[in-house]
Parts: sequence; structure tokens; C-alpha cells
Amino acid sequence: MKTPSSPLLQVSNLRVTINEREVVKGISFNVAEREVLAVVGESGSGKTLAMRSLMHLLPGGIDFDAAGMIFDGQSLLNLTPEQLRQVRGAGIGMVFQEPMTSLNPAMTIGRQLDEGLALHTTLDAAARRVKIVAMLERVGLAQAATLLNRYPHEFSGGMRQRVMIASVMLPEPKLIIADEPTTALDVLVQHEVMDLMLSLTAEKGSAVILISHDLSMVANYASRIMVMEQGELVEQNSSQALLARPQHPYTCRLLDALPVRKAPPDRKKLLAAESVIALSNIDITYRGRKAWFKPVTVTQAVKGVSFNVRAGETVALVGASGSGKTTIGKLIAGMLTASAGTLAFKGRLLTTASKTERKAWRRECQIIQQDPFSSLNPRMRIGKILEEPMLLVKTLNASARQQRVREVLAEVGLEDIFLTRYPHQLSGGQRQRVAIARAIIRRPAFIIADEPTSALDMTVQKQILLLLKRLQESYGFACLFITHDLSAVEQIADRIMVMEKGELVESGWSDEVLDAPQHPYTQRLLNCLPALKPLAGGGYQLQQKSA
Repeated sequence: MKTPSSPLLQVSNLRVTINEREVVKGISFNVAEREVLAVVGESGSGKTLAMRSLMHLLPGGIDFDAAGMIFDGQSLLNLTPEQLRQVRGAGIGMVFQEPMTSLNPAMTIGRQLDEGLALHTTLDAAARRVKIVAMLERVGLAQAATLLNRYPHEFSGGMRQRVMIASVMLPEPKLIIADEPTTALDVLVQHEVMDLMLSLTAEKGSAVILISHDLSMVANYASRIMVMEQGELVEQNSSQALLARPQHPYTCRLLDALPVRKAPPDRKKLLAAESVIALSNIDITYRGRKAWFKPVTVTQAVKGVSFNVRAGETVALVGASGSGKTTIGKLIAGMLTASAGTLAFKGRLLTTASKTERKAWRRECQIIQQDPFSSLNPRMRIGKILEEPMLLVKTLNASARQQRVREVLAEVGLEDIFLTRYPHQLSGGQRQRVAIARAIIRRPAFIIADEPTSALDMTVQKQILLLLKRLQESYGFACLFITHDLSAVEQIADRIMVMEKGELVESGWSDEVLDAPQHPYTQRLLNCLPALKPLAGGGYQLQQKSA
């Protein structure tokens, strides 16, 4: 029986096992009513499995047990299926990491939102509809009544996450588990979604368990932080105390991975370097499909963009989803054609180049994709993946190609044993290292890095960014770093360009843009980032920037 002074959730000696191997090793913790608790750790630390066990939502073959698991005065152990249905949704709700995989693609949004209300309330259909529309409007979706008959694929990523939050909040649960709820979202949408979720839970009096690998982000919202490493709970404290005085070496490692601004570049040296790529007044438009009795729609994705990138320079192209930054990258790589404007490589116009010249440019321009798992051939071993770009180099025989493969693998910090492995046998960070190795193996003049760290843990992200900087110092390639993550930008970029709705709204040296942004959109982006002030004795103090 729950007493007024007892926690909302009490977990004692929780263990999760996969084939008798412990992946969560006897952790114990409490969650008070209305508390926001953050669970932080790298991928594989067991944080998601531990929290999913509260709702009995572990995949097949994974088991859990605990000495105690009390929620709102009721034991969560040995529940019947009917009792579990009552706890899930109405008692404990869960916001999943990727709403596209957790929302049913074959059901309209209205039906999916109605399903939970029908199960957990006694409201009739008309009353449920009124409540659903009100909640959708509350989460910031305009004209909510017209959205009920739409399917998940018809919404943007931010809108789908808002729908997911609405579905969880509708039954008014007492505890919400948010599993990496903003990982794949732009910084502006991330900020809006987090503020929205926390304001809604405060209104309803819900407690929140926030699962994340981003320590600086969760510290801005959580009152208390738990740190997990390899299935163990290694440290927990208030957010302020944990940032300022970390006790465990692993927590110190996480804090060490927080963004540190790159030293200002040698501007004279960069300005004197050769221009590798130059865009002038580029327009890119997309024409819609022809349809009976309907005019063809024309969307202008990029409007009058001009910039250049010099040898040895890293230029960050920053903007929200739909701003046109990836479209620019595809144009440079030869995957799109400009509607207007010119594109030049080392002073030679590519827009009027011959077929031979364009092929030569494509060999000089390489891309590091956002998701290496989808860009690496799953049927090829790593050695063959890295050797493939070298097959067009007629001056290298098989022995020379293998030697180059081993050299580049060592340069990205991987051993020869990885040559015989397949992509699925590597971690996310290792796959990204392979993607980088594939991009640099031909010693290109220009590299496009398209969101190369967005899906990585903070510690792995820092390793990848340091690797890119070291390789650039060695080979002098120019780099266009496409991202929405300003924390990554300040670690690697010499110059920053900001795009909004297809237009280049601001550009300049990194320290100038970060310290004194001129455009309102850039100011909004920077105001979404938590400011971390290093303390003299070590650790950090969190200071939220003013809106």
C-alpha cells in the first residue's frame, strides 16, 4: 500500500539477462511523484532494457527479475496480462525513440489515439474525439481535427513525435518513460518537444524517466541523474551536483566528451588556400508529378546560394530539416542538377564540364553518410568495401590495393581483424570509422560529411570528430560538414553557414557566428543549446541561455 511519503516507484536489485548473461546487474532506484529522473549512459549500458522491464516490454529471449518493483503501491512483478494492460498506458506511459516504428503505419492517427482512450476510460466516442483534438492542439498541431484521418507517413519527424507524446499523455499516466525522445530531431524541434513534454507532465503531475546519452541535454531538464555503465548503476546525484562534482571515472569520461570549442583557425592561411569548390547563385527546384486537371507543383528547395570551401578548411552547413542543406550536398556530389547558377571545382565550371571531367570530379568528391549501416553493403566484408573504390585506379595491383586498405584501416583506428567482418558485426562507431576510411582511401580533394555523428553517443561522437580533424590535417582535404547539431559544429568547423527555408541567412567565422549571431534564426538555434560553464576545480555548471 502506498503511503503519502513513499516514492511513486521503488525498484530493488533489478537484473536483466540475455541467455543467462546479465546485461543489467542488480540496480536499485526510486522515483518520487512529479520528479524528472534522467538515466544516462552509452549504447549497450542497459538503460533502455532496465526501464522497459518496468512495463514488461522486453523482447523475446530477454528475462528480468527483481527483489522488489513497486509502482504506486502495487507490485509490478507477477502481474496477469489483464493487470499489465491496466498499468500500461494509464499507469506508466512510454515515449519511444523512433515514433515511425512505434506508430502503426496502417492506422490513421485518430484511430491510434482513440485506441488507448477507449481502453482506459469510460468516455463515449464523441467525448474521446473532443479530448483527442484538444490534446493534439495542446501539443502544437494546428487544425487538429483535420489531422485525425492522416497516416504517420504524412507527418514530419517533429510532428510524429508530438503525436506520440499526445498518445502517451491522453490516458494521463502517473509515470512517463521517454526513451531518447529527441535523438533524430533538429535542435529547434528538439527544444520544442522537450519543453512541451515537460510542461504537459508538470500540468498532469506525472513523473518522468528520461533516457538519453546526452548528458548536457538531460541536465537542463532533470532534477536528478543516474549514470549507467555496462549494466551497472555507477553514480546518481542531483543534476547540479553531478555536473559540478562527478565521482565515478565513467561519469568523468561522459563529461569529458561534452563539446569543447575548436581553437580559432589561421585565417590568413585559409584565405590564401586554393578554392576547391565554389557555388554561385545556385537555385534548385523540384517539380511535382503531373496529374489530371491539376497544375504541376514546383518547389524551390534552394534559393540563390553562394559560397566556397578552400583546401584544408571545414565549413559547417547548419539548418533544420527541410532547409536545403542536404540538397546542396547532393548537388555538389553530382546527384542533382541546379536550376540556375554555377558550380566550380578548382576554378573549372562543372555545370558545363564534359562527361570525362564530371567523372573525374566525382572521384575527387566523397560522401560520409548519416547512417553507415544503410550505406555499407551488408553482403560485403569490410576489406572488400574498402577495396572497391580502388578498383578504378589502374596503377594499383591487388597487392598494392590490399596494402592501401590496411593503411587506411589503421588510420581510422581499426585493426586488421575487421577486414573479414561484415557491417552488422561492428558497433555504430566502428561502422562510421569504416565509412570515413572508404571516403578517404582515394585521397579525395573534397569530402561531404552529412550528419556523420547524429546517431552516435557523445563519447563516440567526440572520437569521430577528432578523427576527421586529424585526417584533414594529414591530407588537407576540404570538408563540407552538414548538420543540425551546433555542439558538433563548434568542435570542428572553421566557418559556419546557416540555412533557413532554402536560403543562406548567415555565414562567417565560427567564433563570430557562435558568439555574436546576427540573424534571428541563428539566435534561436543558439538559444536552444544549454550553456555549460567549466568550473575551476573541474566539472561544469549548467546555465540555460535566455530565450
